[in-house]
Amino acid sequence: MYKLVVLVSGGGTNLQAIINQITDGRLPGIHIAGVLASKPGIGACKRARDAHIPCTILNRGDFSDRNDYDQAMLRAIELWQPDLVVLAGFLSLIGPAVISRYDKRMINIHPSLIPAFCGTGLYGLRVHQAALDYGVKLTGATVHLVDEAYDQGPIVLQKAVAVMPDDTPQTLQQRVMCEAEQVILPEAIRLFAADRIVLKGRTVQIMEERK
Repeated sequence: MYKLVVLVSGGGTNLQAIINQITDGRLPGIHIAGVLASKPGIGACKRARDAHIPCTILNRGDFSDRNDYDQAMLRAIELWQPDLVVLAGFLSLIGPAVISRYDKRMINIHPSLIPAFCGTGLYGLRVHQAALDYGVKLTGATVHLVDEAYDQGPIVLQKAVAVMPDDTPQTLQQRVMCEAEQVILPEAIRLFAADRIVLKGRTVQIMEERK
């Protein structure tokens, strides 16, 4: 069984997409061992409980020291012994100790076509507002490996979504989520579980499926 730990900070719609694809057989042999939340009372925790998935809450505000928080995160994740760590709308900064421990085994979903509209301060609706302000005709989502450069890890998958003339940040967010994020995040997990991801330098190559 290929084990995931999913890190969350919000409503958990991308977590739910993974749960749904595991349940309906589109992600065979894959199991969510645990969910780690950055704050209490969020929808993602309820989704985990409803799916009978263990959920641990680590509130950054409860830790005065950054290193203490990182070590607590490492201990929490290690209890589940994951093959892959998935950031599905996780808004706390991941420390170098955690990144080093899960080098090439940690992925993030970002709601734009990186390198556009990414980096410090660009998350959630801010990403979509930036896309609208710039006037782009296409946006989308990116799954990338996590490294110490914020939103700059090697790109695994991307999917484009059209920007409509009457879009608001909210409508664009919803469409990017449904048409891109919830498509490529489960697909990236499937590729990792099938051992089809190879990193050469900063380039991710997807190997052909074994017959």
